[in-house]
Amino acid sequence: MDVRFTEVGYTYASGVEAVKGVTLEIPSGQRLAIVGQNGAGKTTLVRHLNGIFQPTTGTVEIGDWVTKGHTIAELSARVGYVFQNPDEQLFARRVIDDVAFGPKNLGFDQERADAAVAAALEATGLSGEAETHPHHLSLSERKRVALAAVLAMETPVVVLDEPTTGQDERGVRMIAAIVAQLHSEGRTVIAITHDMDFCAENFERVVAMAQGEVQADDTPSVVFALPDVLEKSRVEAPQLARLADALGWAERPLTIGSFVDALPAHRA
Repeated sequence: MDVRFTEVGYTYASGVEAVKGVTLEIPSGQRLAIVGQNGAGKTTLVRHLNGIFQPTTGTVEIGDWVTKGHTIAELSARVGYVFQNPDEQLFARRVIDDVAFGPKNLGFDQERADAAVAAALEATGLSGEAETHPHHLSLSERKRVALAAVLAMETPVVVLDEPTTGQDERGVRMIAAIVAQLHSEGRTVIAITHDMDFCAENFERVVAMAQGEVQADDTPSVVFALPDVLEKSRVEAPQLARLADALGWAERPLTIGSFVDALPAHRA
């Protein structure tokens, strides 16, 4: 299920032009990260995918649907959106009820719903918290409840808004594993993130935005080697690339594996 933004612009009622003529095509099954400083237009852009915003100009397509022709409820069957703030999503008195809400409303039969809920709780490390009130959990745990609620819906497109914020190393590894699993299932993953290391390690394509416009769109190794783009987007290259620069290396490895592979030549 491909996703397409065609010359999409969005202007708030206040007159602020948050997105300016963005054109992107995201093939089904791709892992795409969108980076840039606060106010760059990242969240405004992706909230077009679940119908929270409708474009002022241009079109947004999800598969064979143009979003302007469909309700938020209809779009939720195709796009699962995990909000940056989980308290915007959670409402039930038990974790399991929050996670089961989506499958129920999408019309899953009981057997499929139960299996989807159990798998989502297991993937997010929350099986032992099924009967807990979400607001008795920490912020990082509530973010994982919101993620589980979306995973249980089994949508072909999953949007993650700042998924690693507030997570410890174990939580970040868990989310990385979920991204890998979704990719292996052929599902599209779109993430908004300020975590450049997580971005470089888990996504094959990076879109850098600033002032509502796309500044670069390529692989992580290309985008993070563009100093003018990074400066305009107000993001830093991943820490291993910065370390390689400080050491005077010509190459700029982005992951631990590529950094370790480069070490022998420099030791010699």
